[in-house]
Amino acid sequence: MTAQSNHRSVVTRRVLLATAPALAVSVGCRSDADPRAGGGRAPGAGGSAAASVADRQEGVDRPERPQTHVVVSVYDFLDRAGAGRTLEVLGGAVLEATAGGGAGRADGLTVTVGLGPGPVAALDRRLPGAAGLPAFAREERTARAWGGDLLVQVCAEGAAAAARADERLARLLAAEGRASLRWSQAGFRPAGAGPVRNPLGFQDGIEIPRGRAELDREVWLPGPGRAAGGTLAVVRRLRIDVPGFLAEPERRQEEVIGRRKADGAPLGGGEPLGRLDLSAKTPRGRYLVPAMAHARRANPNATGSGKMLRRGYGYDNGPDDRGLLFIAFQRELRTFTATQRRLDEGDDLMAFVTATASGSFLVLPGFDADRPLGATLRAGGAWPSW
Repeated sequence: MTAQSNHRSVVTRRVLLATAPALAVSVGCRSDADPRAGGGRAPGAGGSAAASVADRQEGVDRPERPQTHVVVSVYDFLDRAGAGRTLEVLGGAVLEATAGGGAGRADGLTVTVGLGPGPVAALDRRLPGAAGLPAFAREERTARAWGGDLLVQVCAEGAAAAARADERLARLLAAEGRASLRWSQAGFRPAGAGPVRNPLGFQDGIEIPRGRAELDREVWLPGPGRAAGGTLAVVRRLRIDVPGFLAEPERRQEEVIGRRKADGAPLGGGEPLGRLDLSAKTPRGRYLVPAMAHARRANPNATGSGKMLRRGYGYDNGPDDRGLLFIAFQRELRTFTATQRRLDEGDDLMAFVTATASGSFLVLPGFDADRPLGATLRAGGAWPSW
């Protein structure tokens, strides 16, 4: 892809961001911030003022409440031998864009960078993230919307701020043939406090890790090691048949999801954020949360896997292509794959969902001016080809 065509792509994304709020419902998650991350709060962002602090990047569990706009862009390295240098240049641009006193931080701007399985495996096949995602059911695959070498997630409170930052970074990566764009998607979520609802009108982000101890156990890669302070991201664009789902009676919608639409409480009883009772039954022995309800099939206690920290956004590319930009962070890729396999085996919601883009990435450890982006993975060695 040429720099000119790349520029046309980012202009298109800017238009999408400007018009995205027309879709009234969105999707996302709330997560508890890591108190050890430090830093003050950027105006309106609810997050820390440093781009990368300690050994962790922002845009995962910080800010505590995800910003209202995102642009996710996935690239391929064109100069593979120079990938390490490309990361250093990209990291420098990220630090400049998210500097504490910069105008961008007034919009809560964060940039999160991850590496795909190809470059990770070239460095060391034992590293987390060296293995990619397997094939799943209901995937509409195209060559350029699957996989990828480099993930750049830009989040901000304003659509224009996210678009501008994404465009600047896209131009930098296109310069001198550093990287080519695979696919990009703008997403959005409602502003303000209160429950976040997905495009189907149900509360989202209920079964997630909460609190520092659970985030450390379920999300962040432990040390010592070259990837310590990173995490594994799964990004999937999910086209949803919203009209088809909403045509179902509300009671049937609740059976498909496994929760009440009004308040998110499980059909088995209890509070919206309470533990899902998978054993609750009617006097006649039927599960109150139906056997094929999404809340049951995706529940960590049912999958035998860990919890994902979801940071999802709605998207709207027109009447025939709208749905969920699914972003999830976890310590082990199995957390996602075990869950998705169980959904493929049987989940009533999957009849309305088709994946049109997908990839997994190792979110790199935190970085600063003295420790460039990606430097810990290389451990001082040269960047290999793959």
